[in-house]
Amino acid sequence: MLPAKEEAMKLLEEGYARNPGQWKDHSIVTAECAYKIAERCAGMNPEKAYVLGLLHDIGRREGVTYIAHVIDGYRYLSALGYDEAARICITHSFARQDISDYIGKIDIPADRLEELKRLLAGYRYDDYDLLIQLCDGIALPNRSVPVDERIADVKKRYGHYPEEKRKKTLELKRYFEAKSGLDIDHLNIVL
Repeated sequence: MLPAKEEAMKLLEEGYARNPGQWKDHSIVTAECAYKIAERCAGMNPEKAYVLGLLHDIGRREGVTYIAHVIDGYRYLSALGYDEAARICITHSFARQDISDYIGKIDIPADRLEELKRLLAGYRYDDYDLLIQLCDGIALPNRSVPVDERIADVKKRYGHYPEEKRKKTLELKRYFEAKSGLDIDHLNIVL
Protein backbone atom coordinates (compact mmCIF):
# COMPACT_ATOMS: atom_id res chain seq x y z
CA MET A 1 0.00 0.00 0.00
CA LEU A 2 1.07 3.56 -0.73
CA PRO A 3 -0.03 6.93 0.59
CA ALA A 4 -1.51 9.43 -1.85
CA LYS A 5 0.85 12.11 -3.13
CA GLU A 6 -0.55 14.70 -0.70
CA GLU A 7 -0.13 12.37 2.29
CA ALA A 8 3.42 11.51 1.19
CA MET A 9 4.27 15.22 1.01
CA LYS A 10 2.77 15.71 4.48
CA LEU A 11 4.95 12.88 5.84
CA LEU A 12 7.99 14.46 4.21
CA GLU A 13 7.17 17.88 5.70
CA GLU A 14 6.64 16.35 9.16
CA GLY A 15 9.95 14.51 8.85
CA TYR A 16 11.73 17.69 7.82
CA ALA A 17 10.25 19.53 10.82
CA ARG A 18 11.76 16.84 13.09
CA ASN A 19 15.15 16.86 11.33
CA PRO A 20 15.70 19.78 8.95
CA GLY A 21 18.24 19.23 6.21
CA GLN A 22 18.91 18.97 2.51
CA TRP A 23 17.43 15.48 2.44
CA LYS A 24 13.96 16.96 1.95
CA ASP A 25 14.83 18.78 -1.28
CA HIS A 26 16.91 15.81 -2.43
CA SER A 27 13.79 13.66 -1.95
CA ILE A 28 11.67 16.08 -3.99
CA VAL A 29 14.23 16.10 -6.83
CA THR A 30 14.32 12.29 -6.68
CA ALA A 31 10.51 12.23 -6.93
CA GLU A 32 10.44 14.68 -9.85
CA CYS A 33 13.03 12.61 -11.73
CA ALA A 34 11.13 9.39 -11.02
CA TYR A 35 7.87 10.92 -12.26
CA LYS A 36 9.43 12.24 -15.46
CA ILE A 37 11.04 8.91 -16.31
CA ALA A 38 8.07 6.74 -15.28
CA GLU A 39 5.61 8.70 -17.40
CA ARG A 40 7.67 7.68 -20.45
CA CYS A 41 7.94 3.98 -19.46
CA ALA A 42 5.19 1.60 -20.53
CA GLY A 43 3.57 -0.12 -17.58
CA MET A 44 4.84 2.30 -14.94
CA ASN A 45 2.66 4.61 -12.86
CA PRO A 46 4.27 8.06 -12.58
CA GLU A 47 2.28 8.98 -9.44
CA LYS A 48 3.51 5.83 -7.67
CA ALA A 49 7.08 6.60 -8.77
CA TYR A 50 6.72 10.14 -7.41
CA VAL A 51 5.47 8.98 -4.01
CA LEU A 52 8.25 6.40 -3.72
CA GLY A 53 10.81 9.07 -4.61
CA LEU A 54 9.43 11.41 -1.95
CA LEU A 55 9.61 8.78 0.77
CA HIS A 56 12.81 6.85 -0.02
CA ASP A 57 14.81 8.78 2.62
CA ILE A 58 12.00 9.30 5.17
CA GLY A 59 14.10 7.52 7.80
CA ARG A 60 16.17 10.70 7.99
CA ARG A 61 13.32 12.10 10.07
CA GLU A 62 14.99 10.35 13.02
CA GLY A 63 18.14 12.46 12.84
CA VAL A 64 21.50 12.64 11.14
CA THR A 65 22.35 8.98 10.55
CA TYR A 66 23.87 6.73 7.94
CA ILE A 67 22.57 3.22 7.29
CA ALA A 68 20.15 3.67 10.20
CA HIS A 69 17.96 5.85 7.96
CA VAL A 70 17.26 2.80 5.80
CA ILE A 71 15.82 0.63 8.57
CA ASP A 72 14.26 3.63 10.39
CA GLY A 73 12.32 4.55 7.25
CA TYR A 74 11.26 0.97 6.73
CA ARG A 75 9.96 0.64 10.29
CA TYR A 76 8.19 4.01 10.22
CA LEU A 77 6.34 3.41 6.95
CA SER A 78 5.58 -0.23 7.84
CA ALA A 79 3.93 0.95 11.06
CA LEU A 80 1.73 3.25 8.96
CA GLY A 81 0.76 0.35 6.68
CA TYR A 82 2.67 1.65 3.66
CA ASP A 83 4.52 -1.53 2.78
CA GLU A 84 5.43 -0.55 -0.80
CA ALA A 85 7.03 2.69 0.36
CA ALA A 86 8.69 0.90 3.31
CA ARG A 87 10.30 -1.48 0.83
CA ILE A 88 11.85 1.43 -1.09
CA CYS A 89 13.47 2.66 2.12
CA ILE A 90 15.40 -0.62 2.12
CA THR A 91 16.05 -1.14 -1.59
CA HIS A 92 17.10 2.39 -2.63
CA SER A 93 20.59 2.11 -1.14
CA PHE A 94 21.52 -1.29 -2.55
CA ALA A 95 21.52 -1.43 -6.35
CA ARG A 96 23.31 -4.76 -6.33
CA GLN A 97 21.18 -6.05 -3.44
CA ASP A 98 24.40 -6.31 -1.43
CA ILE A 99 24.83 -4.67 1.98
CA SER A 100 28.52 -4.09 1.25
CA ASP A 101 27.50 -1.45 -1.33
CA TYR A 102 26.49 0.94 1.43
CA ILE A 103 28.58 4.10 1.39
CA GLY A 104 28.77 5.42 4.92
CA LYS A 105 28.88 4.23 8.48
CA ILE A 106 27.12 1.16 9.79
CA ASP A 107 25.45 2.93 12.69
CA ILE A 108 23.02 0.24 13.80
CA PRO A 109 23.49 -2.65 16.22
CA ALA A 110 24.16 -6.16 14.93
CA ASP A 111 20.55 -7.35 15.35
CA ARG A 112 19.19 -4.48 13.24
CA LEU A 113 21.89 -5.09 10.62
CA GLU A 114 20.81 -8.73 10.45
CA GLU A 115 17.18 -7.60 10.08
CA LEU A 116 18.23 -5.30 7.24
CA LYS A 117 20.18 -8.08 5.50
CA ARG A 118 17.21 -10.44 5.82
CA LEU A 119 14.77 -7.88 4.43
CA LEU A 120 17.08 -7.00 1.56
CA ALA A 121 17.61 -10.64 0.61
CA GLY A 122 13.84 -11.22 0.63
CA TYR A 123 13.03 -8.73 -2.12
CA ARG A 124 12.89 -9.39 -5.83
CA TYR A 125 13.60 -5.99 -7.35
CA ASP A 126 11.06 -4.49 -9.73
CA ASP A 127 11.28 -1.43 -11.97
CA TYR A 128 10.24 0.89 -9.13
CA ASP A 129 13.14 -0.29 -6.95
CA LEU A 130 15.50 0.22 -9.87
CA LEU A 131 14.03 3.60 -10.80
CA ILE A 132 14.37 5.04 -7.30
CA GLN A 133 17.94 3.73 -7.09
CA LEU A 134 18.73 5.58 -10.32
CA CYS A 135 16.90 8.76 -9.35
CA ASP A 136 18.53 8.79 -5.90
CA GLY A 137 21.79 8.54 -7.83
CA ILE A 138 21.15 11.66 -9.92
CA ALA A 139 19.42 13.93 -7.41
CA LEU A 140 21.19 16.72 -5.59
CA PRO A 141 19.14 18.89 -3.19
CA ASN A 142 18.49 21.53 -5.85
CA ARG A 143 18.65 19.75 -9.22
CA SER A 144 19.22 16.59 -11.16
CA VAL A 145 22.74 16.01 -12.45
CA PRO A 146 24.52 13.54 -14.73
CA VAL A 147 25.35 10.23 -13.06
CA ASP A 148 29.10 10.90 -13.09
CA GLU A 149 28.62 14.27 -11.36
CA ARG A 150 26.56 12.69 -8.59
CA ILE A 151 29.11 9.90 -8.14
CA ALA A 152 31.84 12.55 -7.82
CA ASP A 153 29.72 14.36 -5.20
CA VAL A 154 29.34 11.19 -3.13
CA LYS A 155 33.01 10.33 -3.54
CA LYS A 156 33.98 13.82 -2.32
CA ARG A 157 31.78 13.50 0.78
CA TYR A 158 32.60 9.90 1.71
CA GLY A 159 36.06 9.43 0.23
CA HIS A 160 35.11 6.56 -2.08
CA TYR A 161 32.48 5.07 -4.37
CA PRO A 162 32.56 1.31 -4.98
CA GLU A 163 33.38 0.45 -8.59
CA GLU A 164 30.73 -2.28 -8.80
CA LYS A 165 28.10 0.17 -7.54
CA ARG A 166 29.21 2.71 -10.15
CA LYS A 167 28.87 0.09 -12.90
CA LYS A 168 25.41 -0.88 -11.65
CA THR A 169 24.28 2.77 -11.60
CA LEU A 170 25.43 3.21 -15.20
CA GLU A 171 23.60 -0.01 -16.10
CA LEU A 172 20.41 1.40 -14.55
CA LYS A 173 20.89 4.62 -16.51
CA ARG A 174 21.16 2.71 -19.80
CA TYR A 175 18.17 0.53 -18.89
CA PHE A 176 15.88 3.49 -18.23
CA GLU A 177 17.17 5.44 -21.22
CA ALA A 178 16.21 2.50 -23.45
CA LYS A 179 12.85 2.08 -21.71
CA SER A 180 11.92 5.79 -21.69
CA GLY A 181 13.75 7.27 -24.67
CA LEU A 182 15.07 10.02 -22.38
CA ASP A 183 18.65 11.21 -21.94
CA ILE A 184 18.92 10.66 -18.18
CA ASP A 185 21.96 12.93 -17.84
CA HIS A 186 19.87 15.83 -19.17
CA LEU A 187 16.56 15.59 -17.31
CA ASN A 188 17.00 19.18 -16.09
CA ILE A 189 14.93 18.91 -12.92
CA VAL A 190 15.50 22.09 -10.90
CA LEU A 191 13.90 23.16 -7.59
